[in-house]
Amino acid sequence: MNLAAFEAFVKVMETGSISLAADQLFITQPAVTKRIHSLEEYFGVKLFESAGRGVQATHAAHSLLPKVKNWLNELGDIHHTLSHEQGMVQGKLKIGTSHHIGLHHLPSHLRSYVQSFPNVTLDVHFVDSEQAHEKVLAGDLELAFLTLPPKLDERLQYITIWEDPLVFVAAPFHPLAQMQNLQLEDLIQYPSLLPASQTYTSQITLAEFEKQGLKPKITMSNNPLESIRMLASIGLGWSVLPKTMINQDLQQLNVKFEMNRQLGMVWHPGRTQSRAVQELIAMMN
Repeated sequence: MNLAAFEAFVKVMETGSISLAADQLFITQPAVTKRIHSLEEYFGVKLFESAGRGVQATHAAHSLLPKVKNWLNELGDIHHTLSHEQGMVQGKLKIGTSHHIGLHHLPSHLRSYVQSFPNVTLDVHFVDSEQAHEKVLAGDLELAFLTLPPKLDERLQYITIWEDPLVFVAAPFHPLAQMQNLQLEDLIQYPSLLPASQTYTSQITLAEFEKQGLKPKITMSNNPLESIRMLASIGLGWSVLPKTMINQDLQQLNVKFEMNRQLGMVWHPGRTQSRAVQELIAMMN
């Protein structure tokens, strides 16, 4: 029995797929299958059943998952403690980032980090901000870069790094694009394209409408901001996007109203921090 088998098990549980787990672990599908079989033989239980193109976790797998994750976290804490005592910056650093931050804000910082600390294996997971927040709280990620929630969790530590202005946009040929001095009341006369209601960006936007007793006419919700940008550019409705995402296919609407979201990093102060994560936090400050 080895650590790789347990890591493969957790990854298959997270993805529901042998092939996706293999892609994320950078190994072959047969290698993942072999590791899962070694666990099944060791514990004498069946962990997965075939289900279409994917796999279905058994009751035994669901029972095993939290224990394995806790054990892996404790093992990681031991490694962090020992590396910290020896003053080494090495090992595996598991971080999460939203797609927007990962694509538009982080590359230069992570490039500098990788060059400064070549003995650190950086494991970057692209997840929604809300999911990243939960994974930090659960101990599945050491650090996450995300849109900070409107209401902070007192159990976690936050640092704001970037201010991210939000603007109202539409296709250049949209009726709203031809109007001046728009008010929120004008926007609700037309369909909107907004992120799903549970996202922090949507919560920030809807809160401003609610302050004035208004509710946008939401015809479509979509999480990835890149998808919303495309849908707005073809004229399906107005939207709210970070100002940094405006391109030639979109026009910023003339709305005399300012909204802003804060982007930053979050970690769990109750967890033992490795030197690797401490150095990244220091570099971003």
